Amino acid sequence: MTNIPTGSSLSSAPAVPGTAERRRAPRIAPLSADIYASGNGPARESSLQELKARSRKPGEASFFYLDHHFQHNAVKVLPGEYFVSDENMVIMTVLGSCIAACLWDSRARVGGMNHFMLPDGDLADASGRYGSYAMELLINEMLKLGARRETMQAKIFGGAQVMHNFTTMNVGERNTNFVLNYLHTERIPIVSEDVLDIYPRKVVFFPVTGKAMVKRLAHAHPEALVAQEVRGNAATVAKTTSGGSVDLF
Repeated sequence: MTNIPTGSSLSSAPAVPGTAERRRAPRIAPLSADIYASGNGPARESSLQELKARSRKPGEASFFYLDHHFQHNAVKVLPGEYFVSDENMVIMTVLGSCIAACLWDSRARVGGMNHFMLPDGDLADASGRYGSYAMELLINEMLKLGARRETMQAKIFGGAQVMHNFTTMNVGERNTNFVLNYLHTERIPIVSEDVLDIYPRKVVFFPVTGKAMVKRLAHAHPEALVAQEVRGNAATVAKTTSGGSVDLF
């Protein structure tokens, strides 16, 4: 399920003429303290120190922190990265024209998120910056934790046109079309989405329960966000988007 806040100042902003929008998600109540209480017993929960100390695979997110809003350890997925977990924690990212796909297997209680910048690239460049590689990487890492393709479901976010001069490139639209076609081909159902339009987004995902939440962000410095996505500069993105909260209903 996805919470899409309607009480923020952004929710009443008029749509830009000619700008597409896809926003589909059931409205549910705010997350309660027993968010992880259901299921087949409690999920594992590592300390922040344990998460930071683990060795990481190429492309795996490694920016860990304590999310004070949800009172859970969290990891920030930066452009070109992914993260998969079966533990009680938060996976988050900030998006402009990029796409984040959140996959979840309810039976295995495994979830993961990627963050890619373009649909595809040079065949010699196997990188999480490209959707064709990022999606396979995310699925394969989930399979290693016990998930199965036939029981996966997806929630997708991003693909915004955050700058007017990006219209000729259609980066957000291309990314959105790619992930829609990819998931259709793989027969992974999309249960909710918040894509296209003009707003940057902050996405929070709970890998054990499959809950996802999104907050549309103001256009404070869209040029900086786009530049960070294009460069994939992890240090800059982490510094400028760390912390913050996600609005609930």
